[in-house]
Amino acid sequence: MTLSSKIAVALGVLSLLLAVWALLLARSRRIHVRQGRVWNAEAQAADSRAQAAEGRARTEVQNRQAAESRAKELGIREAELLGEVRHLVSDRLPALALHLISSHHPVPGLLHNHLAGSEAARLLDAVPEAVSRIVLKERRRIDAAARAALRGATQESQALSYRLQTNIVGLQHEFSAPPRLTQSLLESDHINEQNLRLTQRSAIVCGGWPGHVRKDTYVSEVVSGASSRLRGFDRINIVSRLGLSNIGVVGRAAEPVAVVCAELMANALEHSRDDLMVDVGLVQTGNGSVCITIDDAGKGMTAEALARGRSLISGEQQEVLLLELGDPPSMGFAAIGRLVADYGLHVSIDTSSPYGGVRAVVSVPENLLTSIDENVTPPSVMAPQPAVAPQAHKRPAAADAPAHSPAPSAAAELPQRRRRFSATAAQDEAAAAAPRPLDPESTGAIWSDFQSGLTDGRSVTDSEHTL
Repeated sequence: MTLSSKIAVALGVLSLLLAVWALLLARSRRIHVRQGRVWNAEAQAADSRAQAAEGRARTEVQNRQAAESRAKELGIREAELLGEVRHLVSDRLPALALHLISSHHPVPGLLHNHLAGSEAARLLDAVPEAVSRIVLKERRRIDAAARAALRGATQESQALSYRLQTNIVGLQHEFSAPPRLTQSLLESDHINEQNLRLTQRSAIVCGGWPGHVRKDTYVSEVVSGASSRLRGFDRINIVSRLGLSNIGVVGRAAEPVAVVCAELMANALEHSRDDLMVDVGLVQTGNGSVCITIDDAGKGMTAEALARGRSLISGEQQEVLLLELGDPPSMGFAAIGRLVADYGLHVSIDTSSPYGGVRAVVSVPENLLTSIDENVTPPSVMAPQPAVAPQAHKRPAAADAPAHSPAPSAAAELPQRRRRFSATAAQDEAAAAAPRPLDPESTGAIWSDFQSGLTDGRSVTDSEHTL
């Protein structure tokens, strides 16, 4: 084999080796590429798994934070609801109980205002409403039962008081009674009148009627009779400024008007000192009604008491519970309110008294007034008479007067009722006609003296007959 052949063979072998090496290198490269791809895929998968794990961890953290936040919010909400329930039990319901007794006690609302409008707030507000309805319903039931029982008791007591009054009056007309007994009878009659007024007032508040039927009565007699029912009646000065003395109250309204006047005068006496007078005036208005004004010189009424009194006497508050009248219950204004609503009277109270106290005005409408024939039913001597206003004196003209007047006839010499009189005579008549303050003690003394004189006269007559 030649050298060139050997070289060719060597070159062939070398080429073959290079080809094999190239093949092996390409294969190795492909293997490395494939392995790199696998590694990249594994790395990406690992990254994905890591990211997923991180996401899961982050989600878990967020979920845990959200759960903690929700738990915290629930804890706060639970604490607020517990606080609202505690506030309801310890504050709102006790305040509601006071509010049901007197409306000037406020009832607090929710403790947390941001709960307003929620279901919990509606449920919490529903509790006081339900309690209020239940309490008022039960209170009305109990009050109705109490009024019925008191009404029955007062009706029986009224009947007995009227019977006692009849007996006392009958004994007063026994002329043979000694003066001391007569005075005791007068005092007993006055005590019975006071007791009858209290019983009558209670009956009216409980839905009963005044319990006394009158005939048509003079306005002045209604007012003076009302004052005689009170302790301290001697402090009441009644002045009549009525234009006519025959103005009366119709029978069905006479006793209600007397009750209203008695309660207002009693209130005036109670709220003024024992040494202060209470002025009562009778005035006829231009619209045909009669106004009875009652002025005291006491300390007056507070704004709250005045508002409460006006609400009661207006007659608009028909259902007045006994529990709302205090302990012991103050029934005067409540009784007035019922009579105002039933008979159409008008009563007002304010602090415009000229003496600094309270002024009460009772207005009796024209449909409750009437004219009474004074010849058939003369007014009581104890009733205040209307004051006579002095008239202007007309001076006769001297030029027109005759020099010598003819002698008056016998008929002309009789006393005549004339309207023309001198200024001095007018003043004297006005002073004589002016109402005098009632003095029951003097009246009782006169009555006792009359009975004593009658008894002495009977004794003398009996002795003369014996002789």
